Amino acid sequence: MKIIIDADACPREVLKICHRLAKEFDVPLWTVASFNHNVVSDHHIVVGNAPQEADIKITNLVTQGDIVVTQDWGLAALVLGKGASALSPAGRVYKRENIEFLLEERELKARYRRGGGRTKGPKKRAIEDDRRFTRSLCLLLSQSGAQAGPE
Repeated sequence: MKIIIDADACPREVLKICHRLAKEFDVPLWTVASFNHNVVSDHHIVVGNAPQEADIKITNLVTQGDIVVTQDWGLAALVLGKGASALSPAGRVYKRENIEFLLEERELKARYRRGGGRTKGPKKRAIEDDRRFTRSLCLLLSQSGAQAGPE
């Protein structure tokens, strides 16, 4: 089991939380990002700047039981299909039961934007997002059988 972070658009605070919990639960942490991002990690994979390049690398890297942190609903769907868990930086655990709805919503919004419409972007990150993310990641780690070590 490992934690894999889609680090291209991952908030710095989420990276810090992942580093802390990976160490606490003794789970390897991998980050994947294009060469445009400066990410500090023990296991960092740099990919090119082509669209979806980080997603393709993560899809090839992930195995059953892993946890992937991503904002990308399409990548989350691929991860779930491989038997891994997917978690948003806001702490939302993606599930098989809700991923189809999210993908459909994404397509509808994209179609609306292509037709000249405007949609809202994500809300500004709040401290509660960090708390929710920490709780969700701890829950996924615990469910996987990872044990937190003494601090």
